[in-house]
Amino acid sequence: MSKRVWSVFAGMCGLAMLTVCAIPSGAQMAEVKEKPPMYSYVADWQIPRAHWADMASANAADKAILDKAIADGTIVGYGNDEVLVHQPDGATHDDWWSAMSMAGLIKVLDQFYASGNTSSPALESATKHWDSIFVSRYYNWHPGSYKGGYTRAASYRLKADAPDDAIDTLSKHLVVPLLEKMLSDGAISEYEIDTEAIHTQAPGTFWIVSISSSPEGLDKVDAAIVDTLKNHPLSGPAFGSMTDSSAHRDELSKGDGIYK
Repeated sequence: MSKRVWSVFAGMCGLAMLTVCAIPSGAQMAEVKEKPPMYSYVADWQIPRAHWADMASANAADKAILDKAIADGTIVGYGNDEVLVHQPDGATHDDWWSAMSMAGLIKVLDQFYASGNTSSPALESATKHWDSIFVSRYYNWHPGSYKGGYTRAASYRLKADAPDDAIDTLSKHLVVPLLEKMLSDGAISEYEIDTEAIHTQAPGTFWIVSISSSPEGLDKVDAAIVDTLKNHPLSGPAFGSMTDSSAHRDELSKGDGIYK
């Protein structure tokens, strides 16, 4: 996801804290509350360039299993992406699906193993592969499918002395209000704030993820964040008081998906 945009986004989070204080209580948006946990399984792949075209066939083979799972309510969304900003040791592609229970995730994974789809020629060509399971309590989306959507994911790490409820505080008062506005304005079609459900990275890491259905959506997000920073210059230090900027990373990918 775009480093420039999400570096700016880091500053945005302090904004809502200032906004809550500045806007009369009657004009403030509805209180943000955490939702039931949503779990996401993400499979990352490093595929040699010569086999990139083969991933389309692999994704098509997965579709029947995923469509059935979303139709019967086992999962609430799924998709796949190609990474646009490549790193020497990073992923080139990913597959993901989301469910309202860990059981939903694993049932789909079991079906993939039973079907033999996990041993397709494209996946067998991978030079690296890793999986992650995330959980989110702050998320929202517009139902429906998208093609060629742009997914931004920015990872942050809390400082050692950040309060235990730091992610909840940042989500409720800072991040979610702006993401909800961008969702309402059509700049994004989905967002979530993730932590690891199965921990494979450093404690205190969290991710801010959003999907724009078009390149213009990326510009709208840029403009909204820049405008926010301009009007609230203290927002950066507010976010920085809880997060370690040296651990910040971004990803930008493009792909197809659907949410129920």
